This record gives sequence, structure tokens and C-alpha cells, in this order.
Amino acid sequence: MSKKGFLYRNSLGIVVITMMLVCLTGQFITGWNTHNAELAEHGKALLSAGQYFQSGHFIQATFENWESEFLQMMLYVLLTVSLRQKGSSESKSMDGKEDVDREPVPHPDAPWPVKKGGIWLKIYQHSLSLAFGFLFLLSFVLHFYGSLKDFNEEQMAKNKPLTTAVHYISDSRFWFESFQNWQSEFLAVASIVILSIWLREKGSPESKPVDMPHKETP
Repeated sequence: MSKKGFLYRNSLGIVVITMMLVCLTGQFITGWNTHNAELAEHGKALLSAGQYFQSGHFIQATFENWESEFLQMMLYVLLTVSLRQKGSSESKSMDGKEDVDREPVPHPDAPWPVKKGGIWLKIYQHSLSLAFGFLFLLSFVLHFYGSLKDFNEEQMAKNKPLTTAVHYISDSRFWFESFQNWQSEFLAVASIVILSIWLREKGSPESKPVDMPHKETP
């Protein structure tokens, strides 16, 4: 790829989004087959692809995972502002301030909120964590909606009474779905923070230089 070409300049984002879409498609197909197999066992009508797309089974499974990812990223962005991990490539240095800590100065090429100042600058200074926070809350609500819908669909299949949102929010099933994903996300963050103290990957911005001492933080 030419270094001036669109693909070269955006290759990381393109590859990651493509991988996500491939996996999401795989999740949809396998989830659809799995759910229909469960319906067949109970003598219920099978769902079309369109019906499955709107089902609680698909909505819950999708946003349960997205919710935990956005929570992880929001907290990671916020925690790395002030917390440190000696020797980790994911931490700011132990002493002094870095470029990300300096006050923004308006200049011709600065983003427009920086040039505008005031409330726009205040929002822009925290826009990354705010965006992740909004996406987390949106995914949390959709996860809850999908989980409740899936639960009630199961209740209907068993000819049992449906439950309300107020009752379900305190149900252990919903929180089990959340906590099992949240803990895995924090484990993943802890792994990159701690393992990058001693381990290296030449050429990766997530790693320290191969010859840097373990105790040093870049």
C-alpha cells in the first residue's frame, strides 16, 4: 500500500472494524441457529432472520458485550489520567507532566472547540470519556431491554407469567450477565498494564522499546 493512500492511512481502523463485522455476522448466524434449535425442542415456531434480529436473544447477547467494552474503555481513559503503574507501557511517567497534561492553546490548526473556548472547550477536554460513557449507558439500556425481552420470551414459551422491567432490574440473571463481562474486561486491562512491564512486542506502540529496562516507564 502506498504510504499516501487511504488504505495505508486508515488500515488499523479498517481491519479492526472488518474483524468486528465478521465476528458479529458469525454471532448472528450461530445465535440464530442455536435459538431456533432451542425453539424446535419446545415445539415452537422457528424465527426468520428478520425476527431473530429483533429478538431478545440477539439484542441481549450483542449489547451485553458492547456494554462491558465501553465501560472498560471509559474507566481506563479516566484512571490513566491520575493513576500510575511503574514500568508499564500503558502508564504515564512517574514524574513530571506530559504533553497530554498541558493546557490547550488555540492555533490555526487546532480543533474548533479549542479555538472557540468556553463551554465547548470544557466539553471537548473530556469528550473521549464522555463519548465512552454515553455509549456505555446506551448499551446498558439496550442490554437490559434485550435481556428482559429474552426472559419474557422464555416465560411465554413455558406458559409462565411475564415480568416487568421494575422487577427484572433487581433480578440476579441480569446482573450475572453484566458482571461476568465486566470482570473479564478489567482482567484484560490488568493484563496489558502489568505484562507490558516485562514483555515486549517490537514495533507496537503498546509495548516499550525492546531494550528498555523493566523498571522504566516510557
